[in-house]
Amino acid sequence: MKVIKRDGREKEYDINRISQAIKSAYIQVYGNELTELQLSNIEYATTSIDLDIGMMGVDEIMIEELQSVVISQLKYVDYKVYRAYKEYRDERTRQRNAKLDLVASVQKIVGGTNKDVLTENANKKGERVCTQRDLMAGEVSKFIADTTMIPLHLLEAHNAGAIHIHDKDYFAQPMTNCELVNLKDMLTNGTVINDNLIETPKSIGTAMTVVTQIIAHVASSTYGGQTISLSHIAPYVRVSKNKIEKKYRDRNLPITEEALKQYVQEDLKKEIKDAVQTFNYQTLTLMSMNGQSPFVSVCMYLNEEPEYIEETAMLIEEFFIQRIAGMKNKHNVVRTQTFPKLLYFLDENNVYSNCKYFYLTKLAAQSTALRMIPDYISVKKMKEVIGHAFPPMGCRAFLSPFFDEHDKPMFYGRGNLGVCTLNLPYIALEAAGNMTRFWTLLDKYLEMAREVGQLRYEKLRGVKAKVAPILWMHGAISRLDAEDEIINAIDKNGFTVTIGYSGIYETVMVLLGLPHTTDVGKSLALQIMRHLQHACNVFKTYQPHLRFALYGTPQEATAGRFCEKIVERFGVIKDVSDKGFITNSYHVDVREEIDAFSKIEFEAQFQHLTTGGSISYVETHNYGKNPDAILAIIRHIYENIMYGEINFESDVCGNCKYEGAMSIDDGLNWYCPQCGCKDQSKLSVVRRTCGYLGETEWTDGRKLDIINRVKHL
Repeated sequence: MKVIKRDGREKEYDINRISQAIKSAYIQVYGNELTELQLSNIEYATTSIDLDIGMMGVDEIMIEELQSVVISQLKYVDYKVYRAYKEYRDERTRQRNAKLDLVASVQKIVGGTNKDVLTENANKKGERVCTQRDLMAGEVSKFIADTTMIPLHLLEAHNAGAIHIHDKDYFAQPMTNCELVNLKDMLTNGTVINDNLIETPKSIGTAMTVVTQIIAHVASSTYGGQTISLSHIAPYVRVSKNKIEKKYRDRNLPITEEALKQYVQEDLKKEIKDAVQTFNYQTLTLMSMNGQSPFVSVCMYLNEEPEYIEETAMLIEEFFIQRIAGMKNKHNVVRTQTFPKLLYFLDENNVYSNCKYFYLTKLAAQSTALRMIPDYISVKKMKEVIGHAFPPMGCRAFLSPFFDEHDKPMFYGRGNLGVCTLNLPYIALEAAGNMTRFWTLLDKYLEMAREVGQLRYEKLRGVKAKVAPILWMHGAISRLDAEDEIINAIDKNGFTVTIGYSGIYETVMVLLGLPHTTDVGKSLALQIMRHLQHACNVFKTYQPHLRFALYGTPQEATAGRFCEKIVERFGVIKDVSDKGFITNSYHVDVREEIDAFSKIEFEAQFQHLTTGGSISYVETHNYGKNPDAILAIIRHIYENIMYGEINFESDVCGNCKYEGAMSIDDGLNWYCPQCGCKDQSKLSVVRRTCGYLGETEWTDGRKLDIINRVKHL
């Protein structure tokens, strides 16, 4: 008899090989010294298997069928050995299938047919070879993570859709997620890029160029977003001003002091304009190692460095002026640029018309009315909830307050190790209407998320600083020596680990049949949120080095994936899985009619429970000719919520130059309502993806979320 192996090769059937495999399984379970009974059971099982195969009366047998006979007999002879043998075979099968899936996925990436991978990041151009190279490496990383790094029970929960282990495409490497870059240290004390010493800049133009290089190198050393602060660059505005003034004074020009000041101011404004333009062009045209422009946010907090408040104000003003102007794309049409993301801090010195820096807020409103940028952070509400005001890392991930050895609050030079998100409506459906079981299951999956966080931390033990010099050796995070372990900086600087959650709205619908905007629904939603927050606090108590933080997951790819997984197991459920997406974090259902001001007030109740990161938005029309409407929302954000943004459609057709909202067909492809152009490469469709702006390409789940959003104003 021939045994047909998986690759088609044939081997002679040999019962002795089967006997030896069974004996190895017994030794694995019971040790090398087997009893007479165990040896007898091995002989009995072997004989029974040989008889079963002989009775088939065939000339050849597939290896899978042969193994099924072996497993079937072992089940009746020794259950422990049966379990061990079966788990071994299942694991081998899983690894074989994973290899096949890897090859198939990579081939689809190259062939342009792996839509899930090619569009899972709205800011990666999946058709480009540099991006494909990163995506291919990502598939290899997923394979390594799935087969050698992530425990089976966590992987099964991820594959089922109960949890989502984010960024497995970078899991195999010793990389961190996102960070607040310590530009202040890097510019003041110098840094090193590609083994070249970069000393303290001597002008704002040089400083801005150095900053863009730092951003590019940080982006290539991590897989998440990063944030830099204008207040750290502001001192070099003063350096330039002093140089310009010295230039004019050295010339001994026959002019008044007032005229000299005017000349200095004019030259300084021109230098600032050029520097900001350099920053914008560089950040949009530089390509990081992960195949996209750097995901960078710019902090605009006037009071962050009070000594340089005037210089910071000048930089903020120019950033807004240039954002309002927009940038031309390859079709020679002005479109809304998606990056850098701008974070404007609302404070007592800029939010009302009688404030000194209100002119900046008016510019911010004009920019928002045209470009959906900046996002707004309320210093007032942040200090009420957290005690300090500071920016998120990239999009929305906020650090927990942390104090250095001098008991001073520390934010820059810190980061996050990664995220695991809970699919709350999936958990609610698994509970089948039983509230007691829901809380039990929630704790079960919270524990899994904790395990993922610990796994992310532990895999960085022993990693040397030389793996990412810009981060660990040259100031972005720390100043370690090449052979120092990065875990030292992670502990000393207070990195966080994040537990995310998704679908509060759908969860309450499953458990109560009501949206969480009702009184009863809100009560349960807040109870769930407090439970999640309490779990993170408990985890931090027992593992203080991990600093767990609760996070409203932005959900780009997971919006659709979580919904698909619910449909696979529980079917299509009205207002839960019939939409094609799961609602972001605690947000109001995107289809629900609610006014902008009520939405902000309602969601504020949840945002202060999610201090590890979250953001609320309102959908409006394009108010380019009515910035006062935007100012009203801005003031409401300042008074009510920590972090908010304003969304609308900011589209342009490169074919006919039409400016206005693009339409979408039944296949979820955009088209121009004026000329009918369906060439996606000619359409600039800018929407709020989930905190940051994206352009034209999203997953189907995210597109469904976007097109179902109602207007709140």
